[in-house]
Amino acid sequence: MIKSTIFLTILVLALPFAAFAGSVDFTNSGGTLSGSSSGLTLSGSTLIAANGLGGGLITGNNLGTISFSTGALTGSLQTGGTFAAGGTFEITGNGTSGMPSGIIFNGSFTGPVTWTLVTLADGTHNYTLTGSLTGTWYNGTTVDGATVQLTINTGKGFFNGQTTISSGDTNINTTATTPEPGTLGLLGTGLIGVAGIVRRKLKSAVV
Repeated sequence: MIKSTIFLTILVLALPFAAFAGSVDFTNSGGTLSGSSSGLTLSGSTLIAANGLGGGLITGNNLGTISFSTGALTGSLQTGGTFAAGGTFEITGNGTSGMPSGIIFNGSFTGPVTWTLVTLADGTHNYTLTGSLTGTWYNGTTVDGATVQLTINTGKGFFNGQTTISSGDTNINTTATTPEPGTLGLLGTGLIGVAGIVRRKLKSAVV
């Protein structure tokens, strides 16, 4: 029941991005985020929704994967900073529920990638990663986009080189202007709210 509630809440947050004309919005969950001063890498993150692909909303427990790597860090892994442009960003579908099979988007970060520490009211921490993208769509055209990823709450400790992604949103514009990372940052605020809800639900479930 808790998992269903979490999934539905994350999914609702993803829906507003269908408002971008000619865009496709992808929601991912889980996966291991590893990092050092050389950069961050996400692996094993599951694609759970795609809105606008083929004109509709596709949902499922496993529709494919999202993975990425960034450039080198300026700043601190613990308190925030920016990662250099470059790296890789890949969205892959597995052919289920109407998803394409194979690479849907293959690209890289176009500018500095923002790594932000968010300290919650109870003194615990989340981190958000926000950046603009450019690359190749599965039909061969060049497209732009942006992504925001929220980590699992790290407690009162700081990021120590590895954590789990709570959820993320990536908007790829196939015909429209690229959304600013600040716009997707609004989703990051929503995802942080989800993190609080999830934490409370898990706490009450244990009690």
